[in-house]
Amino acid sequence: MGLQCGIVGLPNVGKSTLFNALTSAGALAANYPFATKDPNLGIITVPDSRLNQLSDIVNPQRVVPTTVEILDIAGLIKGASKGEGLGNQFLANIREVDAIIHVVRAFDNDNIVHVDGSIDPVRDKEIVDMELILKDIETIEKRIDRMRKQTKSGDKELLRELEFAEKLKTRLEEGFTARTMIQDEESAAFIKGFQILTGKPVMYVCNVDEGSIHTGNAHTRRFMEAVKPENAEVVLISAGIEAEITELPEEERESFFKDMGLDEPGTYKITRSAYKLLNLITYFTAGEKEVRAWTTPKGSKAPQAAGVIHSDFEKGFIRAEVIHFGDYIQYKSEAAVKSAGKMYTEGKEYVVQDGDVMHFLFNV
Repeated sequence: MGLQCGIVGLPNVGKSTLFNALTSAGALAANYPFATKDPNLGIITVPDSRLNQLSDIVNPQRVVPTTVEILDIAGLIKGASKGEGLGNQFLANIREVDAIIHVVRAFDNDNIVHVDGSIDPVRDKEIVDMELILKDIETIEKRIDRMRKQTKSGDKELLRELEFAEKLKTRLEEGFTARTMIQDEESAAFIKGFQILTGKPVMYVCNVDEGSIHTGNAHTRRFMEAVKPENAEVVLISAGIEAEITELPEEERESFFKDMGLDEPGTYKITRSAYKLLNLITYFTAGEKEVRAWTTPKGSKAPQAAGVIHSDFEKGFIRAEVIHFGDYIQYKSEAAVKSAGKMYTEGKEYVVQDGDVMHFLFNV
C-alpha cells in the first residue's frame, strides 16, 4: 500500500469532477491491473518528462511511469465531527491518508447550487477545518487523560509530550489547525503520533471558471490571502476544462489545452504537487526491456529504494550502480557514462537522489 492523498471539500465544489479527471488523465492506467473494494480509490500516473528523455536514449520496449494513490473522500457537511451525514466515514478516510488536497469553489454559476447559498471559498475551507479541529480536540483530550495517568512515573520524554499536547489543545480550541504548530521534526513527530487530522500536509485547489484560469479572480485573491500563514501551495484549476480534456481522444488533447493557453493539463500540476506533498522522489531503472520510474520517500537509502522493486532486492542488497540523471542525458549511453567515470558504485548508506538512474546488485 503506497502513500495516499485524499481529496476533500464541501459538496458541489467540483471535487468528483476533478477526481475523475485526475484518474483518467493517466490514460496509462490500463497498464495497472488494480482491483479495489473502494470505488473512490484511484491511481494517478505522475507526469515526468525525464522518462521521455531516457526512453529517447535507451529506446526500450516499454515505458512505465510511477503512480500515486488518491482517495475521493465523501463530501463533508457541518456536524461531521458528531457523526452527521457520512461524518464517520469521512473522518475515517481522512485518518488513513497521508496528505490532503482540499478543493474549494471559486466560481459563480447560478445553475450549480452552493450548499450554503453563496460563493465564499474562505468560509468553505473554514467549515471543513472546523469539523476536523473539533475531532482533533476530542482526540487530544483522550490522549492527555491517558498521558496524565502515565506521567506519574516522572518520565521526562513523556512530560515533554504532555506539555506539547496541552499547548496543541489550546491552539486547536482557539480555532487554529495543528499544522500551524509544526516548527521542527519533534513537533511534527508528536502531531503524527497523536493521529491529529489537521496536522497532515495540505494543498489547496481553487476550482475557477475558464476565464479565471490564468489570472484568478476576487474569490481566489481573498482565499490566497487567508491561507498565507499556512505556507501551503494553491493551484488554480477549472474542473470543467479538465473534464473536457479527458473526454477528448488522446491525439487531440494537446492542441485543446494549448488553445486554452495552458502548457499542460491542470491535473498534471496537481499530481506533481501531491507527490511533493507526500515527500516522495523518483528514481529510474533503464534497460532495453523497459525504462521505468519508481517512487521512494525522500531520504531513502539504497536498500530501501531497492525494496520498492522487490523485497528480495532489499534483503540481499549488495551494492547499487548509480548514474545521475544529468550525466545520463549528457553522455547519451551507459557505456559513455562509464568511460567518463561517471557511474558510481554505492553501498548500503547511499541516500538516493531524485532522478538517479539505478541498477541494483543483490543475492538471495
